[in-house]
Amino acid sequence: MPNTLEISTKNKERFINEAIAIDTIDAIEAGALGFTARALVQATMPHTRVAGNEFTRKNGDYTLTMLAPSDVGLPYGIIPRLLMAWLSTEAVKTKSREIVLGNSLSEFMKELNLIPTGGRWGNITSLRTQMARLFSASISCTYDNGKHWAIKNVQLVSGADLWWSPKQPNQATLWDSTLTLGQELYNEITNAPVPIDLRVLKTIKRSSLAIDIYCWLTYRMSYLKRIQRIRWPTLQAQFGCDYSKDSQGVRDFKKAFIRELKKVYTVYSNLLVDCDAKFLILHPSKTHIQPIKNQER
Repeated sequence: MPNTLEISTKNKERFINEAIAIDTIDAIEAGALGFTARALVQATMPHTRVAGNEFTRKNGDYTLTMLAPSDVGLPYGIIPRLLMAWLSTEAVKTKSREIVLGNSLSEFMKELNLIPTGGRWGNITSLRTQMARLFSASISCTYDNGKHWAIKNVQLVSGADLWWSPKQPNQATLWDSTLTLGQELYNEITNAPVPIDLRVLKTIKRSSLAIDIYCWLTYRMSYLKRIQRIRWPTLQAQFGCDYSKDSQGVRDFKKAFIRELKKVYTVYSNLLVDCDAKFLILHPSKTHIQPIKNQER
């Protein structure tokens, strides 16, 4: 990692301490092996609130389109990413579409490393809102290279029953809250999950862009064999940050991307990346988590 990407933040000491722990003990030994869905790593969900009920992001020949009921809205930000990581991990562990969320809202929030706080802007309200948005959404994944066109429609959740009371988050309910993953999403997760270190998500959870960068890079490095240069406008289209497509918007995106990449590098020290005015440059690196075929589930 070149000097231009060395981390310099007010939280540098905390990042370094947590990075040392992550480097010292691998994810399996630490009980922190997690997974997430490949379709949402190749192109990402919104980072901020989106007007309307349709959202599209593109990664080369791959396009992800997310749809949601207009009266519910699209999921965005940190919480849907933490939810997808937790649900994907549970699906791989249990080998079941039926996911038990438990009978206590506060206990479930601890699983996501969220502190239960009330009020209009508290985490409880945000979690309930984002759960409704995520569980109501569906995605369409298309591939088009000019010669071959393919599409897969994915329903994220086919059903959910949430019994928690937001006014009494510590109170255990009579029945467990549960959900059922959509069949296509379940197949995607269990057949080709992206392994991640859940400690990393905990460390960088204040930034949805940092989460996306980490998941994408550890996945990309699992198969990268030679140096690859990716133009900044291409990355902007893939990661869906809310910047204009003009030259100033690209510069603003690049600045934000590098800022969050610094955080990722601190907890993923084997990462070999470089950048210049036109490109993010990926060098073959050790993936942060070994491919799933080499892991014991």
